[in-house]
Amino acid sequence: KAVAENIKNFIPSGREGYLTSGWNDLYNTLNKANQAIQGIESGKNISEAMRNQGLGEAYFMRAFAHFWIAYIWGHKDQGVPFDGPENPEYGKRMAPQLASVTDNYAQIISDLQKAADLLPLFETYGAADQGRAHRAAAWGYMVKTYAYWAQYDNSKWALIPPLCDKIRDEGHRALITGKATPKMNYRAVFSIDNNWTSEYIWSVTSGVQGGSEFPGVVLENTGWAAYNGWGYFQPTEELFDEYEPNDPRRDVTILNFGDKFTYFGLERSYYSTNSQSGFQINKYMEPYSYGSDGKSSTNTNINPNGDYPTTALNLPLMRYAEILLFKAEALIQTGKAGDAASPLNEIRRRVGLPDISNPTMDDLKHERRVELACEWTDRLQDLKRWGDYDKINAPLHGRDHADKLNPASPYVIKEIWPKRNFTAAKLAWPISPDEISRSNGVYKQTPGW
Repeated sequence: KAVAENIKNFIPSGREGYLTSGWNDLYNTLNKANQAIQGIESGKNISEAMRNQGLGEAYFMRAFAHFWIAYIWGHKDQGVPFDGPENPEYGKRMAPQLASVTDNYAQIISDLQKAADLLPLFETYGAADQGRAHRAAAWGYMVKTYAYWAQYDNSKWALIPPLCDKIRDEGHRALITGKATPKMNYRAVFSIDNNWTSEYIWSVTSGVQGGSEFPGVVLENTGWAAYNGWGYFQPTEELFDEYEPNDPRRDVTILNFGDKFTYFGLERSYYSTNSQSGFQINKYMEPYSYGSDGKSSTNTNINPNGDYPTTALNLPLMRYAEILLFKAEALIQTGKAGDAASPLNEIRRRVGLPDISNPTMDDLKHERRVELACEWTDRLQDLKRWGDYDKINAPLHGRDHADKLNPASPYVIKEIWPKRNFTAAKLAWPISPDEISRSNGVYKQTPGW
């Protein structure tokens, strides 16, 4: 769609529905959290345990929504609107637009700390409560907020390693290991059986009747006539080439023509009649492996309605591997590259790769890209905060196979998306001009737009 292309080409007006709906939904979530905080604080006949749980969840969700709003639309020279019931003028005024996104980050950290102080550890929850906010998730988003804040204030890097250790030691988070092969170690992360195991920190709780549609969104369009895949997003040749030749994460992440995989109980070789790049995201394919005869009707782990393609696989938003990567990055940024080797190599050893001594930022960037590829960790934001604008602007390539029905078909490399013109002047996205008009000009447009 043209509005999506405007965003991908960094020329949006701010009115695009993919931007405005996110803004509205996130502020709705923030507002509901404010209502919960206000109501619980003034509530009577409520137990301390229930009060703590309710307030902890409300502060966590307020911070979670605020974090997304802040880093997407916030700028060093102009923040995003925020208000809360702790402010005397709350409810009597429009939410004020903060002076800098760093002010938003300070508020987010405050809320996450309150949430961490109030919430229980994840392992105290029974099955019915899995998916609720928990202490290690609050610490995890504190780590990510500090990393984004450090783009403007290097002192924030020093706050990250102790939090990462707390997530490991007190939050009992750890990488999934101990499988038969390094490839199986990594594949297990993206399996239904491991929705709630040690690597989980925060995810979209999913199910066959609700949750994340993303596995269906990235599945081959029409799913080879077995299920209504949408085929919207594909990996690129650049991502494929980023992996070391013996890195098992590539095969887990990317389906390449001729790769074997199980689809509704039967083995098949990958091909695509519609992928622009000649690849498919493979990380979320496990729910489609179940069944007995190649038909979706035999699979109880997916929504039978292909127009709403949810599955029983949770969509990870943050997992422990990202915490290790932030710890390594923080140590490198504070001149402790030798110490950064430990968290970075913990990730590499899980998949059978050799250690790196005294890792550099280039090593960190590589590892972050291949470990978290095609996940909701926002590589674009990584490239922005690192100042890697040439990588944002570089043209993208894929494989054009001569016979798109033949898994063994030869191919040529072709450009699938042209060079773009992102600049540091447009570091954050534009606010909808309609939102600014509704504020009677109180809100100002994002600098650069």
